[in-house]
Amino acid sequence: MVVFTVALCGNVLLILLIYIDPRLQTPMYFFLSQLSIMDLMLVCTNVPKIAVNFLSGRKSISFLGCGIQIGLFVALVGSEGLLLELMAYDRYVAINHLLHYPILMSQRICLQIVGESWVFGTVDGLIQMVIVMTLPYCGLREVNHFFCEMLSVLKLACVDTSLFEHLLFACCVFMLFLPFSNIVASYARILGAVLCMCSTQARQKALTTCFSHLTAVSLFYGAAMFIYLRPKRYRAPSHDKVVSVFYTVLTLMLNPLIYSLRNQEVKGALRKVLSHCRISIQY
Repeated sequence: MVVFTVALCGNVLLILLIYIDPRLQTPMYFFLSQLSIMDLMLVCTNVPKIAVNFLSGRKSISFLGCGIQIGLFVALVGSEGLLLELMAYDRYVAINHLLHYPILMSQRICLQIVGESWVFGTVDGLIQMVIVMTLPYCGLREVNHFFCEMLSVLKLACVDTSLFEHLLFACCVFMLFLPFSNIVASYARILGAVLCMCSTQARQKALTTCFSHLTAVSLFYGAAMFIYLRPKRYRAPSHDKVVSVFYTVLTLMLNPLIYSLRNQEVKGALRKVLSHCRISIQY
């Protein structure tokens, strides 16, 4: 619950700072606010139910609730993966094509690409939720996981799920591996541009901004690809449980800290809000 509270408060605070402070009204922070919204929804999808089951000792969930949990989880993970790719593209344009940045990252384009990440993730989640809920299940129906994770639920099906598992793998390649490859390509070009900068201060600022995003990308994609792109013969429920904690709880808690502790603009906005709060309390 402590981690859940920190994740909740951190993401809410970051969203408020971005929408309150005029200095943070830029495409980069708009994307970051969307990332925080996804993190908020994702942490509320699984963690509260896990906490209720733990405190009550009743470790159960309805079939419909399990299906909805799978759909929301897949939709949000897919949307967040695509959004992280778009954030890498934003950094690439800001550093490699600075003069064209206002045109290439206009408000209309930002809204369009963020909308696309939400749509693709939602469609992916709906498809996988419908397929999982239409499969027949038998036996004790005990999910060997902390929540209704799709691969764990599929093991309970009474029919051959190999076709669906191949489809799931293809979706994961599209939603995880391809965006990650684009991120690597973007940062390879960014690194080349940064090394050519004459100003040490400009180089340091560019690297600091990119480091925050790279840290978030490494935590999210590292855990997600380990679980969903690993060959079936190397999968172990115990490993999946441990790794899933990273991108379902810890990453969602660390993202606000990663983007704020190394960001002078966010820290400046926070100091400004706190100073206004002190003045209001005094008066």
